[in-house]
Amino acid sequence: MFGRDKDPQPLTPPPSAEPAKELRHAVDDPGKGRPTPKRKEAEAANRRPLVPDDRKAAAKVERAKAREQRDREYQAMQTGDERYMPVKDRGPVRRYVRDHVDARRNLGELFLPVAFVFLLLQFFVAKSSPVLAFAALIVLYVYITATVLDGWLMWRGLKKRLVAKFGTAATQRGLTMYAVTRAFQIRRARLPKPLVKHGQYPV
Repeated sequence: MFGRDKDPQPLTPPPSAEPAKELRHAVDDPGKGRPTPKRKEAEAANRRPLVPDDRKAAAKVERAKAREQRDREYQAMQTGDERYMPVKDRGPVRRYVRDHVDARRNLGELFLPVAFVFLLLQFFVAKSSPVLAFAALIVLYVYITATVLDGWLMWRGLKKRLVAKFGTAATQRGLTMYAVTRAFQIRRARLPKPLVKHGQYPV
């Protein structure tokens, strides 16, 4: 009665957009298609030598730079140019300490010459005159005690001046040893070189 339906035609799927997308992506990214470099190869390409090829030449350059730096610092300590002085000698506080010590007549300035004379006296007189050698030794001990007391008095007065001028922050760590060590050095041998005469205390 009813006619047989014709066999349905197979539906043809629409053309996929994936091939076109892949083709477009390949054109936009020309790097694709090449093998990715291995990790070791990439690290080797980026690696730079940490040690220069010519070590002798590099060491020679470093020595020359160090020598130039020392010469610049020595010249600065002779002229008072704080720009090139060692770090431990820079700043207004250190400059004030040096000027105060250099303006004062310290017993410690003669410590090395006096000690050397007494040692020679002990060497030549000890056998011939033990009493004189013992007396010289006592005098040397008295002188050493006097220099220590003089250094303490010097720092006590200097500390008051520093606090009055720069505040309590001026009494920084290591400043006591800096002042006392300079006070026990021969004036002509001090570095940085003294820039004031005896009696010219800093204001």
